Amino acid sequence: MEGEDGEAGAQREGATAAISKNLALQAQKKILSKMATKTMANMLIDDTSSEIFDELYKVTKEHTRNKKEAHKIMKDLIKVAIKIGILYRNNQFNQEELEIVDKFRKKLNQTAMTIVSFYEVEYTFDRNVLAELLNECKELVHELVGRHLTARSHGRINHVFNHFADVEFLSALYSLDGDCRPYLKKICNGINKLLDEKVL
Repeated sequence: MEGEDGEAGAQREGATAAISKNLALQAQKKILSKMATKTMANMLIDDTSSEIFDELYKVTKEHTRNKKEAHKIMKDLIKVAIKIGILYRNNQFNQEELEIVDKFRKKLNQTAMTIVSFYEVEYTFDRNVLAELLNECKELVHELVGRHLTARSHGRINHVFNHFADVEFLSALYSLDGDCRPYLKKICNGINKLLDEKVL
């Protein structure tokens, strides 16, 4: 009888520990989403990625002519990136989801190399090819966080990718004599650095 009580107690403790871990994770996600400011991003995201984010913000502001919208897009991007990072670091992804992580990394690497190649080799830019790659990345992110994040987070993912995969935005970004060209140069320099360091 005592053995049974002990076993039940251990099970209860195990269940309590699982609940505590879950609550801690939820709290962590909540705190970080509230703190998804530039400072917080700089603490959690490496310098090169942070520089790329800065240039993406500038080019988004230039294209949309709307500082508030540009800020919201980047804030959504940082929130999603941080939340996925937390889930990954806390081993929340199952085997199937880890396979999606792997697929996403490969797709992101392919997209990054395409972004740079279209910049470095003149007249190769194809907005539809790049838009399609970005949309494939978006679908993989949705699939990855399907059972972890809320509908609101899925909305943020759409908000970010719908902007960056927009063919009008991509055309403006790659326009040879457009205002966005200097930002694209810095974005590609940063991406090249991340590719060299095997981050991407």
